[in-house]
Amino acid sequence: MKHGPNALIDETLPVVCIATQDPGDPSSVLKYEKTLSNIQEVTARGGRVIAIAIQGDTHIAQLVERVIHIPQSHELLLPILEVVPLQLLAYHMAVRRGCDVDQPRNLAKSVTVE
Repeated sequence: MKHGPNALIDETLPVVCIATQDPGDPSSVLKYEKTLSNIQEVTARGGRVIAIAIQGDTHIAQLVERVIHIPQSHELLLPILEVVPLQLLAYHMAVRRGCDVDQPRNLAKSVTVE
């Protein structure tokens, strides 16, 4: 049985990474470089990586198994663009697992009717 950080990384469970950047924002570029470093660690441990990246980013494609591209935008607007493919990925994964996405479990506990 594995223990520690290696226990979470294996070839059966893909890791989804948001690897976007605004080239005009130095803090965004630094965040992107740190994300690339984390991706390299995951792949070195045998992990499979799906990345959300900016259209035209050729460097990321060499590091990961799959890339979902979004348009380039300002750093403050990137989360709006990033969430769309993440929601679609979650939806399609739930459908493939056989989950009823139209009637999730325990919905009555969190939604009240007046």
